[in-house]
Amino acid sequence: MIGIKKTAMKRQHKLILDAFLLGIVGAGAAQLFNFLLHYISSFFLVTIAGYTPPALPTEGGRLVEAVGSHGLWLIPVVTTIGGLISGFLVYALAPEAEGHGSDTVVKSFHHLKGYLRPRVAPIKTIASAITIGSGGAAGREGPTALITAGVGSIYADFGRRSDEDRRLLILMGMAAGLAAIFRSPVGTAFFAIEVLYGGMEFEASALLYTMVASIVAYGLNGLFAGFTPLFIVPDSLLLPTPSEYGWYLVLGILSGIVATVLPLAFYGMRDLFHKIPCPPHIKPAIGGLVLGLLALGLPQVLGGGYGWIQLAIDGKLGLWLLCMLPLAKIIAMSLTVSSGGSGGVFAPSLYVGAMLGGALAMVFHLPTAPFVVVGMSAVFGAAGRVPIATLLMVVEMTGGYQLLVVTALAVSISYFIQYLLSDHLSYQCLYEAQVEGRAHSPAHHAEYMLAALHILNAHEVQLADPGEHIKLQQLLKTGIPIDLSEEKQLRMGRVAVGAAGKTIAEIMDTLPEEKRKLARIVAVFRGRHSLLSYDTLRLQPEDQVLCIGSAEIWDELAKFLIFAAHGEKK
Repeated sequence: MIGIKKTAMKRQHKLILDAFLLGIVGAGAAQLFNFLLHYISSFFLVTIAGYTPPALPTEGGRLVEAVGSHGLWLIPVVTTIGGLISGFLVYALAPEAEGHGSDTVVKSFHHLKGYLRPRVAPIKTIASAITIGSGGAAGREGPTALITAGVGSIYADFGRRSDEDRRLLILMGMAAGLAAIFRSPVGTAFFAIEVLYGGMEFEASALLYTMVASIVAYGLNGLFAGFTPLFIVPDSLLLPTPSEYGWYLVLGILSGIVATVLPLAFYGMRDLFHKIPCPPHIKPAIGGLVLGLLALGLPQVLGGGYGWIQLAIDGKLGLWLLCMLPLAKIIAMSLTVSSGGSGGVFAPSLYVGAMLGGALAMVFHLPTAPFVVVGMSAVFGAAGRVPIATLLMVVEMTGGYQLLVVTALAVSISYFIQYLLSDHLSYQCLYEAQVEGRAHSPAHHAEYMLAALHILNAHEVQLADPGEHIKLQQLLKTGIPIDLSEEKQLRMGRVAVGAAGKTIAEIMDTLPEEKRKLARIVAVFRGRHSLLSYDTLRLQPEDQVLCIGSAEIWDELAKFLIFAAHGEKK
C-alpha cells in the first residue's frame, strides 16, 4: 500500500510540473496566434478590402470603424478567398482541424484516448488565423484550445505517457491557451473540465492541473499584454437595485430561448452544407461568399466582434442594430464554421448574448452595460452547457464582479430553460461531442468496470438464480472467455514467471504491431487490492490480470500470462 501511495504522489508531482510547462506553452501559443491574426487581418480586411472594424483598446486597438473609398464591395472577395485557402489547408492536411476546435478536444478526450495528430496544431493555427483574419465570424478560443491541446498530446507521445495522463495533458493545454487568450485564469480552468459533459458534472480530478496551467499562462501572457480585463466596464456600474432583478430574470428566459435556437441553427447549417454536391475544400469558400454578401449590409457581423461588444457596453449602438445583430451573428457564425471553416463558437455566442442584453436594456430604459455583460454569460453558458465556467470567465473578462449575483441568476434560468426546451431536439448543445456524464464517457468505462469488479470480488453477488451465488472473479478463473461487443472477450490470467517485473507497456510492446490494438490489459488484482492498468504498472508474481481482447490475441499473451483451461479451477 505504501508503494502504491508513493507511486501516486510521484505521478501527481510530475503532472503539476507538466501543467507548469503547458502553461508556458499556452502563453506562447496565444501570443503567436494573436500575432498571426493581427497581420492576416491587416492584409485581408484593411489592405485589400479597405475595411477596419473596431478593436478593443485593451489589445491596442481603437473603437472606430473605418470604410475605405471603394466602400464594402471587396469584403465578399476577401471572405471567399479566406474560406478557400482555409478549406484547402484543412481538408488536404488535417480534416479534424475543421470547425470549432474545442469540440475536437472533447471528442479526443472521450473517444480517442486524448490523441491528436501532431500536424493538427500547426494546421489549425494557420487555417483559423486566415478564416478569422479574412472576416470569418468565428472566435479565437476554439483554435487556441485545439492548438495547445495538440501540444499536450505531442508532449504525451514524447514522454510515453499513459492514456489517462494524455487526457489530463490535453485538458491542461486547453485551459492554458484559453486563459492567455481571454485573460481569465479561473474561468478557463473550470471550462476545460466542464465542457466535457452535457450534464452538471465536472472532470474534477483534473481541476488542480488545469488551474496551475491556466494561472501560469495568464501570468506570462500578462507580462506582454497586461492584466487589464479584455472589456472595459464603466466605474459607475453599481450593484443592481431590487427592482432590476425581475429584468435579469426576463433576460435569463430570453437567453434560454436563444441558446436553444443557436445549436439548431449551427448544426442545421452544417447539414445543409453537407448536402451541397461539391468537394469539402470548396464549401468554406461558399460560406465565406454568403457571409461577405451579408456583411455588405451588416459589416458588424465580421470577425469575432469584440470591438462591437465593447461599443454595446458603452451604449453606443442603436436599438435597431442591437435587435438585428443577434440573429445576423448566428447566421454569420454558422456560415463560417458550419461550412467547414476553422474557428471557435465562444466569441460569436458572447456577441449574440451581448446584443440581446443591450436590446432589452434599451427597450426598457435600463442601464446598458450590466445587461450586456449578463447577456454574454447567459446565452453561451446555456448553449454550451458550461454555466459555471462561463459565469466565471465573463466576470473575469469584464471585471464586473459586482454583477456576480444577477449573472448567476440569469445563467441558471437560461441553462434550465435551454435544458428543458432542447430535451427532444436533434441538436441540444453547441458541443456535439459532449456526453451526459462520467458514466457515459468511454474514458471512464474501465474505471467503472474496475470498481464493479472490486465490489463483485469482495462480496457475493446474486445473479440469475435467486438461490445461487457466484463470484465474478471465480468465473473468470475458470478460463472461460466472456464475450463482449465487437467480437471482444473478457479473460483473466496469472502472471507467468518470465513476465514478473515487466511493466504493462513492456508486455504490449512485444506484441506484433498489427495486434497491439486487439488487446488491452484493464485491471490487475494484487492480493486484496484492485489496480487500474497503466503503462508503467510493474507486474508481480502473484498478480491476476484482467484482459480484453480478440480471440486471436490470447496465444500471443500466453507468453506472459497463464490462462486456465476451460473448466479448470485455480
